[in-house]
Amino acid sequence: MSGEKTAQQLAEEFSEKMNRSVDAAKAIAEDALGRVEKGEQLSAQMKADADSAMSDLNELKGQVGELAQKLARAPGGDPDQARSLGQRFVEDDGFKSWADGRPRQGKSDMAVKATITTATTDAAGSVGAATERTRLPGIQELPRQRLVVRDLITQGRIDNAALEYIRETGFTNNAAPVAEGAKKPGSDVKMDLVSTSARVIAHWMKVSKQALSDVSQLRSHIDNRLLYGLALVEERQILHGDGTGQNLHGIVPQASGYAVPAGLPAAGLSVIDTLRIAALQAVLAEYPATGHVLNPIDWAAIELTKDEIGRHIIGQPQGNAPASLWRLPVVETQAIAQGKFLTGAFQMGAEVFDLWDSRIEVGFENDDFTRNLVTILAEERIALAVYRPEAFIYGDLAPAAAG
Repeated sequence: MSGEKTAQQLAEEFSEKMNRSVDAAKAIAEDALGRVEKGEQLSAQMKADADSAMSDLNELKGQVGELAQKLARAPGGDPDQARSLGQRFVEDDGFKSWADGRPRQGKSDMAVKATITTATTDAAGSVGAATERTRLPGIQELPRQRLVVRDLITQGRIDNAALEYIRETGFTNNAAPVAEGAKKPGSDVKMDLVSTSARVIAHWMKVSKQALSDVSQLRSHIDNRLLYGLALVEERQILHGDGTGQNLHGIVPQASGYAVPAGLPAAGLSVIDTLRIAALQAVLAEYPATGHVLNPIDWAAIELTKDEIGRHIIGQPQGNAPASLWRLPVVETQAIAQGKFLTGAFQMGAEVFDLWDSRIEVGFENDDFTRNLVTILAEERIALAVYRPEAFIYGDLAPAAAG
């Protein structure tokens, strides 16, 4: 009911009334004692005031009873544990003995001992701040994406930022049997100079010297995170860099688009069929494919493919053979979008060059020195050469619609 007072409200009212009643009773008792010592007779008004004070104390007893009932009705409440300080006071044997004697003076007191708990609040008996904690060593890191693309292609080093290489772009072959005395046919070759340059990938964190001193593993954790960040962006640049600004010119933007060669049906192909045709495209370009790069979700869908009687087409669930399809290894990475694939001759078709190895440097910036701050910088400088774009086939995994 909205008009019913809560236990908290009753406790507050009780505390206020108790203080007033005790003060009034004390004042009356002291006045009466003084008059008796002087030989004066107690007036009728004084006796009436004393009776009123005792009546107030009796009323407080009733409120305490109501408060106790409310606490006993509280869900999950333990009346013995949930008693307020006021309730415990009026139920104390010392107070009952003092009150039953209808006192004119004196006082009643009660020793209160707080229950000691592990609470951390600022209250009597709270010792939680003194309890020990078990701190596990190390830092629980966020997960890291598996990085695979750099290991798929050839790796080299350069000494200058500018990188040039000559790519053969055409070959006219007129070789033929020639009769005695006849003029020999001529052939032709076309070359193209490809120029690119190394790009810097970098980022930094600012940290206080106090933090580095107080947290023993913080420096190594920051270093590892910064280096991982470089590698993560590097993988995306090698695959998808669009060549504008400071971006690398990645493999996917230069790769050949998926197309079904003449002589093969273009309709009714499954996802597995699509990857076989992509490998064929690379073979027809004279760059036999060395692997497929797929999103993990797509590869899982392929492995879950079953025949008409429910048997898995790609291997067995309990098998431990490396992931492969059409005799080519399958590499899973979230760096390639779901529903897309990249098939190609990776080592023959592209090479990544390091000008600056991934490195960590520490220094001061602006007023860092006077503010006890340091800047931790991670950077690398790399170049990418896609020698033969036709060595890579990129496209959608969705099977072609039936014609």
